[in-house]
Amino acid sequence: MIPTLYTDRLTLRPYAREDFDAYAAFMGSDRAAHMDGPISKDKAWDWFANDIATWALNGFGSLAIVENGVFAGGAGLVHPPHFPEAECGWFLFDGFTGRGLAQEAARAMLDYTFATTPLQSIVSYVSAENAGSIRVAETLGAVLDPKAATPKGDNCLVYRHSRPSKGTSHV
Repeated sequence: MIPTLYTDRLTLRPYAREDFDAYAAFMGSDRAAHMDGPISKDKAWDWFANDIATWALNGFGSLAIVENGVFAGGAGLVHPPHFPEAECGWFLFDGFTGRGLAQEAARAMLDYTFATTPLQSIVSYVSAENAGSIRVAETLGAVLDPKAATPKGDNCLVYRHSRPSKGTSHV
């Protein structure tokens, strides 16, 4: 079962077929440069399907970020075979950045995942040039882990999100 999560400003819901065109447009744009983009619409379909299927395969996955009824981006966890660890990632479409939405969505995903899985830590693979995502990871309390393995030995930063200790709340 894929959950729907709610924050103060956002609904994080399962992706729907009608989300694909906006998802593919983002992935085909320069805004996806820090996510190995831009990529073709066919490859975007593979990623979109992976974001959905990983719920059945791993018990965690990605969700669409919706603000005031408008599809704003995505956040969630993935763990494809070439990733050494489960990764929390996020992206926002034009017009939705700079207001803390990525942080809010990622916090909800991390909290949900730590509450429903045995994972002790989760990483975020971040390009060293992606100042916005570095800021999000650090604001979430993630710590740079220079010894962690990267996907395919890629040159990226690895930020580690640790399971909160009992009694600790991020709210």
